[in-house]
Amino acid sequence: MSKARPREFRDVVVAVARRGDARVVQIVKDFGVSGSCLRNWLAKADVEDGRRPATTTAGSVEVGDLRRRNRLAEQENEVLWRAAAYLSQANLPGQ
Repeated sequence: MSKARPREFRDVVVAVARRGDARVVQIVKDFGVSGSCLRNWLAKADVEDGRRPATTTAGSVEVGDLRRRNRLAEQENEVLWRAAAYLSQANLPGQ
């Protein structure tokens, strides 16, 4: 597995590839990345720039945050239901 590259490096490589000044083979050789890596970076950049429909990184983060908040709200709701059930049993007459 190759090492992770900094975001700035990826942005530069994608910008060079999009300009079309050099062939993809030359870009891959000059920057030392694989062809599949460059294709993935270009696809992700297209999504982030709105050129291709898909979920952006910001959208994925937001969905993850909403799922965590929803799970927490469901847990809090469950606790409240159990507390209400317990307290209603404690107030029954004759006990």
